[in-house]
This record gives sequence, C-alpha cells and structure tokens, in this order.
Amino acid sequence: MKNRLELLENKKIVILGFGKEGKSTYEYLRKYFPNMPLVIMDQNHANISLDDIFVKIINVDFGVLKDYDLIFKSPGVSLKDIDITDFRDKITSQLEFFLETTKGYTIGITGSKGKSTTSSLIYQMINDQGYKSFLVGNIGNPIFDVIDNIDEDTYVVIEMSSHQLEFVKKSPNIALLLNLFPEHLDHYRSLDAYYKAKLNIANYQNKEDYFIYSTDNEDLAKYLSYVNGNSVRHDLNLEKKDSSYAYIKDDYIVVDDEKVFDTNMEIKLKGIHNLKDIMFALSVASLLNLEYDKCVRTIEKFEPLSHRMEKVGTYNGITFYNDSIATIPQAAQNAVKALGNVNTLIIGGMDRGIDYDGFIQFLKDCDVENIICMPDTGYKIREFIKDDKKTYLAKDIETAVDIAKKVTKKDMICLLSPAASSYGFYKNFEERGDRFKEHVKKNN
Repeated sequence: MKNRLELLENKKIVILGFGKEGKSTYEYLRKYFPNMPLVIMDQNHANISLDDIFVKIINVDFGVLKDYDLIFKSPGVSLKDIDITDFRDKITSQLEFFLETTKGYTIGITGSKGKSTTSSLIYQMINDQGYKSFLVGNIGNPIFDVIDNIDEDTYVVIEMSSHQLEFVKKSPNIALLLNLFPEHLDHYRSLDAYYKAKLNIANYQNKEDYFIYSTDNEDLAKYLSYVNGNSVRHDLNLEKKDSSYAYIKDDYIVVDDEKVFDTNMEIKLKGIHNLKDIMFALSVASLLNLEYDKCVRTIEKFEPLSHRMEKVGTYNGITFYNDSIATIPQAAQNAVKALGNVNTLIIGGMDRGIDYDGFIQFLKDCDVENIICMPDTGYKIREFIKDDKKTYLAKDIETAVDIAKKVTKKDMICLLSPAASSYGFYKNFEERGDRFKEHVKKNN
C-alpha cells in the first residue's frame, strides 16, 4: 500500500466522470489524502454536491487536462472525438492503477457478450473452494472499494469492459477474451478501435501469464495477430482442433485432455453460448489447480444473473423471460435458440449503427410468430420483416408487455431480448429489464 500511495502523493489529479467509479476514486483519494486538491470534471457538474473545500467541480474541459499529472478517467467517458495527444500518457483508471500496483493474482475477463456470467462463475468456483477472492470491475464493484484488502494470497476476478481497457498498459495474469461482436460503435471511432481496445487485455502479458480465447469466433480469430503479449496461449473450441486446450467430445467438456463436465447435465445456464462460458471458467480452474468435482457442483447450483435469460414467471399460461442484457443481435439470437418455444419476441432500442441484416434474416426464418418492435431499431427492423411475421409497434416496455399478454399463445414464451442498447430510453439495461418485470407482474 505504501508504494501505491507514493504514486499518488503530491500529484495534481483530476477525476474525469463522476459516476459510480468516479465517486469510488474520490472516496479512496480522500481516505488517504484528506487535504489533497482535486478536480472533478463531469458534464452534470451542477448536480454534484460535496462538502469538501479541497475539491473543484467543473464542467468537462478537455483543453485543460494537459495541466494535470494523473487523469482518472471513468469508463463511460468517450474520447473518440477528442485530440488527446497532449495528455494521453496521463490517462489512467482504477483498473490500470490496480494492475500496476497489486500483489494479488489477477484474472481478467472481457468480450462483447458473456463477461458477467463467466466472471461470476469463475469467482464462485474459487470462492467455493475456500480461497480468498474478490469479484470487481465492470460487474458493478469498483476496484478501489476493496483494493486495500488484497494481498499476494488473493485471487482477483475482474470483469473488464472495452471502455476500461482502452488506455491500459498492463494486463492481468490470466486474460480471457470470450468473443468479439460489433458493439459500442457510439463510443469508438470505428469497429477496429473497439476490437483493439478489447485486445489490450492480453497485449501487456509476459511469458508467465495465460491468454485464453476462442477461434470459434471469426472476428476474434482475425484479430489475434494484433496481440503483442508473450503469454502462453490457449484456444477453446466447441470441437477439437490441433491447438485446442478445451473442447467438447462425446458430450463432455475436455480440458487439457481430461474429461471434466457432462454437457447433458441439467443446469440453469442454458444454450451453447453459456456452455462456452463454462468452458472458459473450467480452463481457468485448470490453470489454478482447482478441484474439478467441486467446480462441477458450483456449475450445478449456479443461478443465471439478472437480465440474462432470467425467468420472470408464468402468468395466464405465458412464461416471460427477461434478457435485457442482449444489446446486440447475436445475443438475442442465442436467447431464442437456447430457450426454444418462443412465441413472442420484444426487440428495439438505441440505434448505434450496428448491422442488422443477419438478424433480420434470422427473424424471418425462425419460428417466433410475434415480433413486438420498440424504437428506434425495432421500428426500422419492422419495415423489413412485416411481410413475413406478425409485427406490432410499441412505444415503450409497458406497451410491449400489454401487447405480448394479448398475442402470445398459452404454454409458450414471451422473450424480451432487444438486440439494442437501452440508452436514450432507459438509464441502462437493468432499468429496462426491471421495468419489464414490473409490468409483467402487474395485475397478475
């Protein structure tokens, strides 16, 4: 801790963005440096109220950032349209600062989809076997909230978003890159920039570290050449290939040539995409020498996280599922395939320029009868599918649920899986999912 604090002492520090992570950074700095002059920059600066005479709260002004020693950038702040030449080397974050100073063993997980489930499952496996561990990062637990409790005997499982990885210059001991799909195009100058931000999870590893990925994912396979790290590489595939560290054979997940998990086992994590997440988790278990039988028991009892193919309940013969986390087409397709028996699908959200051609064809070809379309993307998609499916326009979640209750066949499923971001309509995917669940249960 002493070395960590020395890196902060007598520095001119600005906190860029004052959301959950920005507030955590402020609390940490104030804990050890109560009189340190701080600057908080946030576009909603007028709404920030702190009883602190040593802090200056201002609107975002990128032009003055060059005057500071350290810029703790919050993940939600996009710099895609900003010339950062004068202060790029000063940008840091909770993630980078932690990776630079920790003595704990770090396991980082990123990918366009599956991060939270995989991170939570790995953490639960480690925790169930009695090891000291923390689950932090993009999962919603700021790293600085627990940083002082981490020592060399601690496993730290970190869900890492592309926003957190964009400027890091340090990678975790074990890096998992689950997949790459077009996403967050509103935050980056290009799809290429988004993918390369993800690759930073492994770009700074050394020969004692491990990089786990899957060449089943075409975009990821194409971008592997951009990883400059020197770590040991492990490729995971649904079918055995020459380079496979983990694969499926004879209905078993095989890890490092050992049969570990029976894929026919009845578990609550449904679908091929979740099976792949389990493969990643078991590969980490192998590297950490965890007991496989205990890992299997963890998988058996593992509950899907909220807003991820979450069963809301059965009302008037209709079973409702909340998959609000599905912000890209591939995630919505996976949910439909995994659940089966989907009669009504609710789609739509913020338009971020994602290509929906493949999703449109999927909707035309799948067995789902009713497509309820919310703005903005849902309205646009409807124009291409209305001749092939029963389509309905809904201005919001509540309207969509009301329609679903009328049109969904008994003993079948209504699925919210928007294939688009919630921003512009809801605070986040959690709020969207919560509104869905509340209205589903209303008057039932």
